[in-house]
Parts: sequence; structure tokens; C-alpha cells
Amino acid sequence: MSAARLHYEIHEGEGPLLLLVHGILTGRSLWRSNLAALARVARPVVVELWGHGRSPAPDDPALYHPDTFVRSFEEIRAELTTDRWLLCGQSLGAALTLRYSLEHPAHVIAQIFTNSTSALADADWVARTRAHAPGLAEALASGGRAALERLPMHPVHAKRMPAASRAALLEDAALLDAGAVARLLRDTVPESSLRDRVGENRVPTLLVCGERETRFAQHRDFAERQMPRLEVAPVDAGHAVNVEAAESFDIAVTAFVRRWLRS
Repeated sequence: MSAARLHYEIHEGEGPLLLLVHGILTGRSLWRSNLAALARVARPVVVELWGHGRSPAPDDPALYHPDTFVRSFEEIRAELTTDRWLLCGQSLGAALTLRYSLEHPAHVIAQIFTNSTSALADADWVARTRAHAPGLAEALASGGRAALERLPMHPVHAKRMPAASRAALLEDAALLDAGAVARLLRDTVPESSLRDRVGENRVPTLLVCGERETRFAQHRDFAERQMPRLEVAPVDAGHAVNVEAAESFDIAVTAFVRRWLRS
């Protein structure tokens, strides 16, 4: 059994714990613009994925399977001695938090997620990703930082973010481990889709949807048709909705959380 552990930080706040899970190529700074608002309704717990920020970069492929991330989140919940908490996932992080809620609904008060193709991908996308992932992973592992910066989701390419947020994300990007990112792309992303399981959802759920990411529209439509207990808050932003439109994201999330805490 590996001794590797995901790094997480607990922030001050009022209310239940709120697990925040970022997407690939970011880190704890993804949430810097949201923490103050979220702290008015919860105590944020910011976790970092393998090879991101302050988390280690283990070699064991089994640690990168989505089910292993779910077990890691459950270990964090147990360590923090809370019975029920809130979840919020962004991009790949959303695929992981949604999976957690399906496996442990009794421990989830409510959950929020943002645009996540990996969470809602259809069989064709999964097949293409599985086919391309090994080659991409090999290129990243051998190409290092330069190869990471060529990925379109690297923050060096961000255009709609506030300057301070982009600078913080670039600082986190400097800590990325190319080998761990390669393993995430090879062993996590292709196994992350929950399209066949969203109908099992039992948890109050909010999708804060960045409408400028038009390719995600079909996944939003699918979720609205198939996912019980789902609400959608459309926002004029792209993929990184919580950064590009932080105020709108914060308003939607805090109102949603307050409502479910009162129920």
C-alpha cells in the first residue's frame, strides 16, 4: 500500500466543510478568487491532485484511477471527523467529486460542479481518449515542462482570466510534475466518465455552467435530461467559470448552499 497522500488545506469559514477539487494543470490557486465568498457559507478544504501544487507524484498507476481518488477523499473526510460535507469540482475535479457523491451520497449535503466533458463524455469520446492517451502521456513524460505548456488547457494560454488569477495559476503550473500529469491523462481521464450513472444521483446538485464553452452545451443538455436533483446556473464565461466570472459563480454557489443548509 502506497504511503502517498494528497495535499489539502483547510480554510477558515462558517458552516460545514466544503471539499474543492481543481482540474488538470491548475492547483489550489484556482479557488483564490472564491475563498472569501465561500467562507461565508462553509469551511473550504482545498485538495490538490497528484503532481499538482504540493501533492506528490507517485508512480503507481493504481493511485490515478478515479476510484482511488474517491477513496482518498473519503480518507480526508474521516480525518476531518465530519459526517457530511459539501463538494465542488471543476473540470476533471468535477468528474471525481461527482463519482464520490455517487459512491457516498449519505456523506454529501449538496454538491456543485462546473463544465466537465470528462464527467459526462459519451462512448465515442472515451474510446478516442483511450486511444490517444498513451501517446500523449509518453510525449509529456519525455517532453517535460515545454510539453506541458503546449497543452491547450495550460494557464499560459488563458485569455479571459483576471491578471492576478492568471499569475497565481502560472505559479502553480511551475510546480507541475510532467510524469504525474501524463499518468492522469493516461489512467484518470479515460476512466472518468459517469454518463451511464448520472441517473443514480441522490444529492442536491448545482451545475454552474460557463456558456461560452459551446462544446459543453450537449453535455449540459444531457445532464439536464438525465440527472435527478440537478439545477443549472448559466454564467457568461468559459471553461474556468469560477475564475473568469468569480462573482457570478460565488453568488450562485452561496445561494444554493444556503438554501440546502436551511432545508
